[in-house]
Amino acid sequence: MISSALISLVLASGVFALATPRSTCADGTTVKNAACCRFIPIRDALINDVFEGVCGENAHSTVRIAFHDAIGFSRAGGKGGGADGSMIAFDDIELNFPANAGIDEIVEDLEPFALANGISFGDVIHFGSSVALSLCPGAPVVQTFVGRANATAPAPDGTVPDPFNPVTQILARMADAGFSSDEVIALLASHSIAAQDEIEPEIQRAPFDSTPGIFDSQVFLEVQLRGTSFPGNGSHEGQVESPMPGEFRLQSDHEFARDSRTACTWQTFALNQALMAQKFAQAMAKLSLLGQNPNQLTDCTEIIPQAAPAPLKVAFIPAGQTHNDIEQACATQLFPSTLSTQAGTTTSVARVPAQ
Repeated sequence: MISSALISLVLASGVFALATPRSTCADGTTVKNAACCRFIPIRDALINDVFEGVCGENAHSTVRIAFHDAIGFSRAGGKGGGADGSMIAFDDIELNFPANAGIDEIVEDLEPFALANGISFGDVIHFGSSVALSLCPGAPVVQTFVGRANATAPAPDGTVPDPFNPVTQILARMADAGFSSDEVIALLASHSIAAQDEIEPEIQRAPFDSTPGIFDSQVFLEVQLRGTSFPGNGSHEGQVESPMPGEFRLQSDHEFARDSRTACTWQTFALNQALMAQKFAQAMAKLSLLGQNPNQLTDCTEIIPQAAPAPLKVAFIPAGQTHNDIEQACATQLFPSTLSTQAGTTTSVARVPAQ
């Protein structure tokens, strides 16, 4: 006779895990939870109809709205409900906040999509963000939950960090939502597939690095290149421009890359794409659960496609730049002098195509 102690040991070892029953969806996919089956055609419709099969403007914007929607949250209370879709549910309020400028276009795509498919606004944003990332080579699979209820109140203004806020202010706002300085930099890996629209409207869709269709570490190196001061006064005074024509540099990125609290993490990601992707996935999963109880949601991560691998594991020095153009900021580790340099002369970085 097998003792009860031995049975307990076998169960604990996971030997019987292979016998866990799985559900078969209409398309033949098997899943741990049958509730994920209905999200398979939703996933495919997002890829084909909203993102058009590319890591383009709509995919970028969906990752952006996921951050803006979720970060309206405070551990101390008194702010928004976190990752609850309030950005869509209360678009007449939240889209008027200055920090949310330019998000109205993706709201116009995601709101009717959610209504047509019978899912919550929170799910279309945060499930949609994970699906969007799957189209960007190098992006990790982010743990993805569904089953959010619709938001009952808007997030207040001022909860989304502004790129012209001082580093200390941004870190304080993010700490209020539960994120360390390292996690903040990890979330900024999303800028590797991002572009600006409203800061400088005359150059809409100007990307933050030279490879906006790839989730790579290039943004972390290119922001470290010496720039030139923005000519003019007003709200953009002190902004530093990228030395690469056509590329836009956020002032907050420039400061994070040079601040003693964040510079070494910033540099580490420039030199290790896999680590960057791993840390981003962890921080993004945490973001998507702000204000949510995961025990009341369903984990559907297994139906999120794996993105193609990134072409390079380490960032390269763009054509027309040299190692001497890197503005060293981390006090404990130097940028290696062995980084590869792109051949040719400086060329203008193309804008992200409109969708």
